[in-house]
Amino acid sequence: MSTMPASHGHSEACCNVPPVVTKGYKNKGTYEEIGGYRSYVTGPADATKAIVVTYDIFGYFEQTLQGADILAYSDDKQKYKVYMPDWFHGKPFPISSFPPDNEEKQKALGKFFETYPPPKVAGQIPPYVDAIKAKDSSITSFGIVGYCWGGKVISLVVKADSNPFSIAAAAHPAMVDPADAEGIKVPFALLASKDEPIEDVDKFEAALKVPKHVETFPDQIHGWMAARSNLEDPRVKAEYERGYKVLVEFFGNHF
Repeated sequence: MSTMPASHGHSEACCNVPPVVTKGYKNKGTYEEIGGYRSYVTGPADATKAIVVTYDIFGYFEQTLQGADILAYSDDKQKYKVYMPDWFHGKPFPISSFPPDNEEKQKALGKFFETYPPPKVAGQIPPYVDAIKAKDSSITSFGIVGYCWGGKVISLVVKADSNPFSIAAAAHPAMVDPADAEGIKVPFALLASKDEPIEDVDKFEAALKVPKHVETFPDQIHGWMAARSNLEDPRVKAEYERGYKVLVEFFGNHF
């Protein structure tokens, strides 16, 4: 694990992640149309900082929406408005077809990635940020969080010259590539599961030359902080909660 020191003296006491709801979570946010995308929006109305969340290939799931609410409301000192656009326009990859353990499922997953390749979606994010600014002029700075497929997307966004974000984090990212880390110029957190290749994670960490937090959760699966999280399992629930505490504290220190 690697953590560079905090720059703003943000203490753990300022982070109050609420009790995680295992089943039947009631969202705190609402859905709005922003930049041509239906978007889940949550957080205090008077927030001046925003976090864009790029979900995994399964789209809007209870666990992912609860995570967005946690990011929005768990910091006592900073207020965040969280935006989660529906990049798939209501047609995510069906979770029943994952893992792709037969040829039919593998073809379906391959076709989905061809339809939504990370570079394509990464290019759509800066205009989406512009749409948020046009809708809410009180938002002055932006961070981004991505899960799985979304973790790859956000890595591409923040290494690009057009990057509009001041901070970024990826949870159990897909396609971890140390070459992406070399171009990242903003504070970056990477929370890996047992399923990401440890060699790639280590090389990514070594290539990051910015304030960073890189940690592997060794008994958690790819997806434990988003759609694939089984929150009825006490251990998964505890590590889901801990993962979000890490993100809230990292953003509190560096955003």
